[in-house]
Amino acid sequence: MSTITAKVFRDKSMSYTYEYPRPALTVDCIVFGLDAQQDLKVMLIQRDIPPFQGQWAIPGGFVRLDETLEAAALRELQEETGIHDVFLEQLYTFGDLGRDPRDRTVTVAYYALINLAEQKIKAATDARDANWFSLSKIPQLAFDHDQILQTAIARLRSKIRYEPIGFELLPTKFTLSQLQKLYETVLDRNLDKRNFRKKILNMDLLIDIGEVEHNVSHRAAKLYQFDEAKYAQLKQNSFNFEV
Repeated sequence: MSTITAKVFRDKSMSYTYEYPRPALTVDCIVFGLDAQQDLKVMLIQRDIPPFQGQWAIPGGFVRLDETLEAAALRELQEETGIHDVFLEQLYTFGDLGRDPRDRTVTVAYYALINLAEQKIKAATDARDANWFSLSKIPQLAFDHDQILQTAIARLRSKIRYEPIGFELLPTKFTLSQLQKLYETVLDRNLDKRNFRKKILNMDLLIDIGEVEHNVSHRAAKLYQFDEAKYAQLKQNSFNFEV
């Protein structure tokens, strides 16, 4: 290609305009956490700017031209809540025509599970406040965020039964009772204690660390850790995790 031809090609590519208008693109982050009483909560921010100024919403914002979707989600989450260094998994894309009164906007939602005690919350940028809310006490949410939250809850309840994602919500060291309570909280139903423990222990994915609880009023229970390396190895051999 000659120098002149190359220059014409570059000029044409730089001046190209799309035939169709492009919608705005945003990301939203649903973050679940488990508190000390093992109540499942979700992180919400109170909007400080229109639209829906003063209302609670899922953390999120617009995607910049120079960043990936996941990078935008992580940035918005840290900017609006202070939450950082979390693993996000893409949930779903929401694009109903009237979901944002400002413009035609499509959002890619992500969800994450964290140990609530390990993150310090601090509202910033366009968030007036940031706080954890129990799933039983969710306020009215801005945009279509209630639909997004319900989709995330359904995904969590489904996936926690075939992937050991629930361990992300627990402390590094936990008891079998804490583990069972976690599953009962997420699945919103009681589980038989003997059957649950038998099934979990037979998977051989828990490490007995030789420690027990401290400063408890009842009989101190054994503490365990999840063996991530062993699970990764078993998964390669089509291991089926099912609770």
